[in-house]
Amino acid sequence: MSVESEVKKKGSVELEHHGAVAMLTLTRPDALNAMTWTMYEQLEDHLTALAADKSIRVVVIRGAGDKALAAGTDISQFKDFSGQDGVAYEERINRVMNQLAEFPKPTIAAVHGYAVGGGMIIATACDLRYATCDAKFGAPMARTLGNCLSMDNYKRLAEELGAMRTKELLYTAKVIGTEEAAALGFLTGVFENETFFDQVLETAEKISRNAPMTVDTTKKAMTRIYKGEEQSDHFDEVIAGVYGSEDFKEGVTAYMEKRRPVWQGK
Repeated sequence: MSVESEVKKKGSVELEHHGAVAMLTLTRPDALNAMTWTMYEQLEDHLTALAADKSIRVVVIRGAGDKALAAGTDISQFKDFSGQDGVAYEERINRVMNQLAEFPKPTIAAVHGYAVGGGMIIATACDLRYATCDAKFGAPMARTLGNCLSMDNYKRLAEELGAMRTKELLYTAKVIGTEEAAALGFLTGVFENETFFDQVLETAEKISRNAPMTVDTTKKAMTRIYKGEEQSDHFDEVIAGVYGSEDFKEGVTAYMEKRRPVWQGK
């Protein structure tokens, strides 16, 4: 097998910079971007690097092509799995999804087509989710492989869909369309296919132009609420950091001077 064929088989997660927006593209279109171990590792590595990159303020995750964000995890990798292999797999996915969910900057899932299995879990771990009119969502394990999720991923689905709808989705193995996903509150918005990625990028760029300390503190607060840590006394330190920042002084001054503030993130 050639090097090119091997790379294509394993897939990749490609990084593009659009100013202060980083776009991560799950790239294995011939297999509906089904995630391989290599792709999970690259996603984890990119998130680690982008979390430390002060020039990046928003991350968008999309799938290559126009058919899927991701159609789960590549099934061929499960051959000869034991019970302990399953535990190790769920711990691995849990680690990457927790890293995505707790990423210190806003994350956006751009769903063009299918987001099923691992694809839905990736979308659920993002802060905002935009979809095309023909997107599909589900985790049909009860009909396909007969596997399960980690506790954190069950919790995230229940938080985003509600407990009853999550149970219905997983019990029946149904796949829902954009209209139903939006009605359940799972989607932030729906864009037309032709302009989809441009509109998602426009939204991400709009967020990136806002006060970064305000946006990042909102992310910190929501992460703490999800983890049940909203009563933590240490959040006063976060608040003090915002009100004592150069950005807050700039915001007040700009308002008084009737001009747009210039945010520095400090």
